[in-house]
Amino acid sequence: MEMCQPGVLRPAYQHAGAAGKSTERLPFTIRRVDNEADLWKAVRVRHAAYQRHVPDFARQLVRPEACDYGDDAIVFLAESKLDGTPLGTARMQTNLCEPLHVEDSVALPDWLRGQPLAEMSRLGVDNGRIGRMVKTALLKAGVMYCQQNGIVWALATGRAPIDRQYEQLTFVDVFPEQGFVPLRHVGNIPHRVMAFDITTIEERWTAMQHPLLNFFCHIEHPDIDVSGRTGVRPPQPSVGRTGVAHQASERYELVA
Repeated sequence: MEMCQPGVLRPAYQHAGAAGKSTERLPFTIRRVDNEADLWKAVRVRHAAYQRHVPDFARQLVRPEACDYGDDAIVFLAESKLDGTPLGTARMQTNLCEPLHVEDSVALPDWLRGQPLAEMSRLGVDNGRIGRMVKTALLKAGVMYCQQNGIVWALATGRAPIDRQYEQLTFVDVFPEQGFVPLRHVGNIPHRVMAFDITTIEERWTAMQHPLLNFFCHIEHPDIDVSGRTGVRPPQPSVGRTGVAHQASERYELVA
């Protein structure tokens, strides 16, 4: 991801944000999925994004995954304000109820053990010009969710060259000596496991004059809503969804 202030569609500013912050309206909304129909919208985006880059693994993503319904997981969905088109999705899982998915493959080091953690995964966005803005906003949604739920470290995994995007966001390697490691929850594809200190984002980014500092820390985005307590409940067997995600297209881009 190029580290520049997102502005594919110039946002509208209002100077009435909290604590002196300006307010920025986006051309899309991001919210937590809380029903089966919206989960399937996210699944279609997810499947199409993975199909473009890792088609073998994408076959496992044609339906919602069991962890989409977990008590410790939420799914974000970005939708166009113009016509409701799904533009992106991501999933956040905390370790407040059970270990993170990445822990199925690796043992986390001592400096992360016992800490409130969250892992962002299944991040995919529209492949058009607006995709970069959607991706940045989904990442901010993840940071907001961590801040509102007392999460200290956010983890993400990236295959090459996506790992460089997390590097530019100041994620650090969890296993610097190992480099890329196969991960079960992403089809045993080698990924870098990386971590981001949520508690010091403003301090660190201010010191380095990070180009996304204002977007993440100094601007309110009412169109990004991570509030709410409930996710999607598993469907009953008698009414379970039997369909699959639509045919993948060139529209969606895999991020993580």
